[in-house]
Parts: sequence; structure tokens; C-alpha cells
Amino acid sequence: MNAHPAMPGPILRVEHLSMKFGGLVAIGDLSFEARRGEITALIGPNGAGKTTVFNCITGFYKPSEGMITLTTSDGSQFLLERLPDFQIPAKARVARTFQNIRLFSGMTLLENLLVAQHNKLMTASGYTILGLLGLGNYRKASAESIELAKHWLEKADLIDRADDPAGDLPYGAQRRLEIARAMCTGPELLCLDEPAAGLNPRESLALNELLNGIKATGTSILLIEHDMSVVMQISDHVVVLEYGRKISDGDPASVKSDPRVIAAYLGVDDTEVTDVLTEVGDDHVIEQLDGEPDRAHGPSDSASMMAGPVTDTVGHSDDEGELVRVEKGASKAEQYERASLSNALSAPKGGTPDKLTLIKGIGPVNERKLHEHGIYHFEQIAAWTDADVKAAEAYLEFDGRIAREDWIGQAKALAAKSGGAN
Repeated sequence: MNAHPAMPGPILRVEHLSMKFGGLVAIGDLSFEARRGEITALIGPNGAGKTTVFNCITGFYKPSEGMITLTTSDGSQFLLERLPDFQIPAKARVARTFQNIRLFSGMTLLENLLVAQHNKLMTASGYTILGLLGLGNYRKASAESIELAKHWLEKADLIDRADDPAGDLPYGAQRRLEIARAMCTGPELLCLDEPAAGLNPRESLALNELLNGIKATGTSILLIEHDMSVVMQISDHVVVLEYGRKISDGDPASVKSDPRVIAAYLGVDDTEVTDVLTEVGDDHVIEQLDGEPDRAHGPSDSASMMAGPVTDTVGHSDDEGELVRVEKGASKAEQYERASLSNALSAPKGGTPDKLTLIKGIGPVNERKLHEHGIYHFEQIAAWTDADVKAAEAYLEFDGRIAREDWIGQAKALAAKSGGAN
């Protein structure tokens, strides 16, 4: 049921999407596609803007800029940013679930799924008492609605509890019931906001089976998820956000080994990225990629989990109303890119390494970090530009120390001395 014929091209195209709240840029120039008949995961650290993107797609927010195009199986196109919110599920056939379960707990499972078909039943009744009397087309529509509800209860492995109150279900079963209810609206795009949140491994497996079953009907799925075991097992396409911008876009295998993604998720120093990359194949590492922050020591929910409080990383608007932007140093992905582009990082490793600890301020730990970034000789440090110093400050976790201790001057003197000795 709810099978949709194949149609070329993506079902959803997001182009240059921006969402601004006063002086705060929550989403900045975001573009991506969700392919038809596939599962696309939208992931990123806490505060990356994932739910804001969902709210723009489903009409809860009207974006400040950009275009969101949904193409249905019959070729009809809808600009979601222009549709009233209630028409997005009705006309564009987009359904959504939320982070917090929103079931009618006092109604039975079957009744919850019939409520989702309210519009169809009301149309069949002619908005008259025919529905109460069970006359006309209403009887046929009612039978079809019950059959569809039973179908999705079966798919969600809940048919045995069809007459039980929804509030009596365990948490994982309630998640599946909510998804089944959304499927009763006949969506072409199903948007799921953290469907695996709070599930144990067994419940996550049941969820995976349900989502793969939905995918088999031709329904496209766009999901936000923190459970990397779910994302990596069922997703066909992964889009990664950090501070409202896209830092990676591709299949799960390429995304999970992208150094920018690892830097953003784990909050590691640039010097540690190489070490993490060697461990990326380990499932234990992958499952850590989007874990919850330590509530006792981590930042608040309103902050990106790896960057500290928003007030530390976001500037405020000035008197002219200029929009704020995230400070450059806050993005771990940007730090990685900046360091990778530095001339210092691509310096040759030829020759016998100099004893860099002769430079005041470079101890054994810093020498090891410099070696990991290709710095082995006094001549390399002596030739550093301002950009090289900035990159080194980032991966050594310094703040102006290189200039204060005059590493470049010391390196020039040592290079000249070693050259004279030779």
C-alpha cells in the first residue's frame, strides 16, 4: 500500500536555504537533495540547525531566503516555502513526526491511525450526518481506512495490540505507532525527527525494519538522527551540518571517514584527526560521532555540543542591524580545512629531523605534534608566514605564544647555526 511509481530526479531539492532569527543566522546558504525512494539522513552536532531545516521544509518556519522544491510522483512541483503549512501535507504529501511523541494516549492504536485519515472520511461523509449513519460512500471509505490502518499496524508489528490504548505501549512501540500513523496519510516524503531517540538496541532494530519496509513501498524518507548505528545501517545518503552550513554530503562510507565530519563531531584538535581516521572503521568510534553531551560538564542544549555556549562563539548584531555570524574559530571543520591548506602542513619531510626542542617553548609534546603536521626542520619554521603561524596556533592550542616566544627568530638563528656547522 502507498506505493509510488518511479519518477526521475530528486523528490526534494533545497537550494540556498537561509533562516535568520533576528541577528542570528541559524541556517546559512544550505543546498542539498533528497533522492526519490531513498533514505536521506540529516546529521550534525547539537545546535547544527537540523530541526530548523525540518521546520522550514514542513512549513513551521518560513525561510528567510532560498527555495524548497518538492516533486511528486505525478510530476507536480510545489515550492514548499510558499505553501501555507496545512497544505504541505495535503497537497505536497509530506508527513512528519517529532522529537517528542505526540499520540492520543487514551485512544486505541487503531483509532490513532483512523484519526490520520480524518480528511478522507470527512470528504466521504459529505460533511453531513451520512458519516454517523454509515450511508453512501462513507461505508466504503470507512472500510478502506480500517484496512489501511491494519496494514500499517501489521508493518509496525503492533497488530496484536490494535485495541489497546496507545498510552499503554512501551516507548519503542509508541515510536513505531507514530510512524505508522504518518504513513496512513499516504505521504511521498516522510520526515522523521530523531525516530531512534531513547530506543534500546532491540527497539532500534525493529525501527530499522519498519523504515526499510516503508522505503520498499517507494516512499522517500528524510530523517534527523543521533543514533549512528541507525544512520550508517539504513541511510543511502547523508548530509552533515555544522553551524547551519553543509560540511559533507555523500554516501555513509565517505561521510563517516571525512576528516571535516570527524573534527566537527568529536571536537578533536587537528593533530588528532589523523589518529581518529585510523579508528574510523571501528563501530565503537562511529557510534560516538553524534552522542549526547555530558550534562554535568558539557554546554547547554542551545549550544553546539563541541564548541561551548553560543554566547562564546556567536557575535551579536550591531546598531545597524547587521547579521551576526559564527566566529571563525568555532568551527572544527573550518579549523581542519585551514590547517590543511597551510604551506607548513605540506612541507617536505626529507633529511634528518632537527631537534625542534632547542626552540624555547617547544617541548616533546609540541615536537611530536609538529612532526605529525610535517614540520621537521628549523628552516620550515623560519619560513612560516602569518597564515602558517595561525594554523600552528590552532593545532597546538596556543594563543599568541609563538609570536611572544619568537619561534621564527629562534628557528632562523638555529638554522643558520646548523648550516654553519655543516
